[in-house]
Amino acid sequence: MSREQLIRSVQQHFDGGAFATDLARRVAWRTESDTGTVPPELHTYLTEEMVPSLHALDFDCQVIDNPDPKGGPLLLARRVEDPALPTVLTYGHGDVVNGQESGWREGLSPWALTQEGDRWYGRGTADNKGQHTVVLTALAHALQARGGQLGYNITVLLEMGEEAGSPGLARFCADHREALHADLFVASDGPRINVERPTLFLGSRGALNFSLTVRSRDKAYHSGNWGGVLANPATVLSHALASMVDAHGRILVPGLLPAGVPDKLRAALKDVAIGTGADDPTLTPGWGEPGLTPAEQLVGWNTLEVLALGSGNAQRPINAIPSQAVAHCQLRFVVGTDWKNVQATLRQHLDAHGFEQVEIAMGMVCGATRLDLDNPWVDWTLASMERSAGQSATLLPNLAGSLPNDIFADQLGLPTLWIPHSYPACAQHAPNEHLLGSVAREGLAVMAGLFWDLGETAGVPWKEGALANAA
Repeated sequence: MSREQLIRSVQQHFDGGAFATDLARRVAWRTESDTGTVPPELHTYLTEEMVPSLHALDFDCQVIDNPDPKGGPLLLARRVEDPALPTVLTYGHGDVVNGQESGWREGLSPWALTQEGDRWYGRGTADNKGQHTVVLTALAHALQARGGQLGYNITVLLEMGEEAGSPGLARFCADHREALHADLFVASDGPRINVERPTLFLGSRGALNFSLTVRSRDKAYHSGNWGGVLANPATVLSHALASMVDAHGRILVPGLLPAGVPDKLRAALKDVAIGTGADDPTLTPGWGEPGLTPAEQLVGWNTLEVLALGSGNAQRPINAIPSQAVAHCQLRFVVGTDWKNVQATLRQHLDAHGFEQVEIAMGMVCGATRLDLDNPWVDWTLASMERSAGQSATLLPNLAGSLPNDIFADQLGLPTLWIPHSYPACAQHAPNEHLLGSVAREGLAVMAGLFWDLGETAGVPWKEGALANAA
């Protein structure tokens, strides 16, 4: 079978409904991981759904308990054609955020695949069951097209706790470093930059959550009897936040900023348009760091967001000065940010501005990553994607959101390539999450072509020595 026949084969598979059948079965598994528990479905999704699919492709599979009791199990599946051949590591997650059933439009359910035109609704269709179904379906067709021999080894890692912050993933990868040894990382998650064109991104912004709390006293006091002589913690906290980020979203703490936007990054983002999709929100004029394009603000800069703000009872306020106030915040940051010292930076800033009473509690964190734009895998992958899709792909140096890519890039030392098959308005993490059938169909072609091209004997930029011992 030729490469062109492979592309036709995988698209015919989609057109005949087999891809939808697989995805519907996977969406039906209620694999919520962000509820504070580890439900049994996180295990059975792997043992009853994914293991049989991978066994059919001659993978050796292990379902392994998470080293962190807060995390779901992980599937480690290996297909070794020859230990001397290079190895590709791919990753996905079968867990989803909570269903939020009551918020879905009438006629839709988070646990049933519903097709309405190009939109395929269901929890996990975009994040991430639809995407790893694209990858594994394309891989199966590439294997068949090459007569059962890819010409390289492949390892599949599926976790069941990504939506809970990937607890235990770093330790798992450290414990199984030898089994996860690879020469290249290729995976699918996150959205394309827009619906029209395929996207390749090389890493992600990091994320660091923290909470600021002002505790003034142990109970509320009548605002008429005590207003004017008792400090209001909500007022204090509001001013503390205003000292950190201004009314236009610009970060005011120098230690929370990167050094600048590198010239190579700026050049790569020159033609990247943000917010042009039909369902995209309207960008806010004048918001964020001045002097940057929207793409540079989103991909090449840091943002400080207040995710939730609380004091008193917003649903039923009373005439009382609240006892405390809290703000749950998040720093999204790019490569080059001194993120490991954020707590000390915040403490120094707040103290210098007279807010010694503001307490800081650090939360979830994942590092920022970005494969060097000059890495030979970048141009090679873009060329493969263009050949399969019939159009050029958008190169995004890093995703604006965050993924556990630091584990693969920094801990395992791999060049990381992400090819997403969703789009910005997919409503992931919200009611009415959906996948676009047209994007999934194109994604199947792109991934099948990539898996084919990796098996070619010339021109593939494996690192020096990866093929040295191959027969």
